[in-house]
Amino acid sequence: MTDPLTRWRERAADCVLLDGFHALKHAVRFAAEVPVAVTTDRPAALALAGELAPDVRDTLDTLLTEVPEAVYASLVPRPHPTAVAALAVRPSRAANLEKLAHAPRRAPVVVLDNPRNLGNAGAVIRLAAGFGATGVVTTGTLDPWHPTVVRGGAGLHFATAVERLAVPELPSGPLFSLDPEGEDIRGLKLPDDAVLAFGSERSGLSAELRARTDHLVSLPMRPQVSSYNLATSVAMTLYHWSATGGAPA
Repeated sequence: MTDPLTRWRERAADCVLLDGFHALKHAVRFAAEVPVAVTTDRPAALALAGELAPDVRDTLDTLLTEVPEAVYASLVPRPHPTAVAALAVRPSRAANLEKLAHAPRRAPVVVLDNPRNLGNAGAVIRLAAGFGATGVVTTGTLDPWHPTVVRGGAGLHFATAVERLAVPELPSGPLFSLDPEGEDIRGLKLPDDAVLAFGSERSGLSAELRARTDHLVSLPMRPQVSSYNLATSVAMTLYHWSATGGAPA
């Protein structure tokens, strides 16, 4: 068997980085293919698994290889406090598109319209996975599988369908777009097959997406407060959906 550094170099180009214990834990939990995983302290990593994720402890015991700190540091942009890193095979685009297009849909799709902040995108994917959303779609130039996004999503990209699409390619379903001038969300029931769109942190909804929107929706907000953080807006909207009947199994 090849050594972990060689395996890492062989697979880095066609895999995504799982940065930290929690990203690896979630990826394994949601059936990601992980060809190589390393740590600077195997006993500590397995102890953490025993404490926080006993369901995947045996799998991690098989996967994790201990490497020197210098080797670990050479594999990641910045060392994670848990000193764990791994590579995982990205789900195929065809499989994700099939999930997004499946009908009838039992949970909404979240659309981030031309997002700018990698950390925000990761936080949204983590939220969407927690609420059992069908998927998260980004439009524009941001890569939702960028290592910083995957880090922010704590490996939960593997728990939902994550893709980048153009506005005309968005999944079917009634499109609800968040906008300060929209109807108060508290008077609405969001259907399970809704497509929930959120504008850019900087410029809001694009003209293209606004033109396609079926319903403009607003979140309750105190006067003179200009906006919520993107991830906060998504959390409030998904919570409203779940509280009015659509809840994770």
